[in-house]
Amino acid sequence: MKPNGPFDLFVSHRAALVDYATPLVGDRSRAEDIVQEAFIRFAPAAETIASTEQPVAYLFRIVRNLAFDWRRRRSLETRHRLGEPEWWMVPQSALTPEQQLITAERLRRFENALQALELNARVAFEMHRFGGFTLAQIGTHLGLSTASVHRLVSKALAGIAAALDDSDAD
Repeated sequence: MKPNGPFDLFVSHRAALVDYATPLVGDRSRAEDIVQEAFIRFAPAAETIASTEQPVAYLFRIVRNLAFDWRRRRSLETRHRLGEPEWWMVPQSALTPEQQLITAERLRRFENALQALELNARVAFEMHRFGGFTLAQIGTHLGLSTASVHRLVSKALAGIAAALDDSDAD
């Protein structure tokens, strides 16, 4: 018996549509919901679809699109629900006066160690660590080879680390 209208067409292919949607959404009950939604969207359009336009393929396409939309929406909701807030959204605890003093002292030692570097080493270090420049870009700017810039940055980093380690020993 050939299906006469959209309802008959839907009923005759319902099981296949649910089987098709289940792996797309990962749950048979969700697939049932998707197929029902597909019929709601298909029924008004089915009246205008000529028999040569493959209404069954159109119905399967609606199911596929709804399943993908559901997965996309679920993924977005999961990301928002499980994601941790941005660092700037989390209230920060106030530093104690002792912590403020220690932080200020470390910053002062860092600044002194940075100023104690030779000019090329300081420029290379600042460009690399604070400016995000590559060693090759720094070498072009300073007129040095990449290897020389690497040595300057490494030497600067070691000097600053040593100055900060000395502050912890005091």
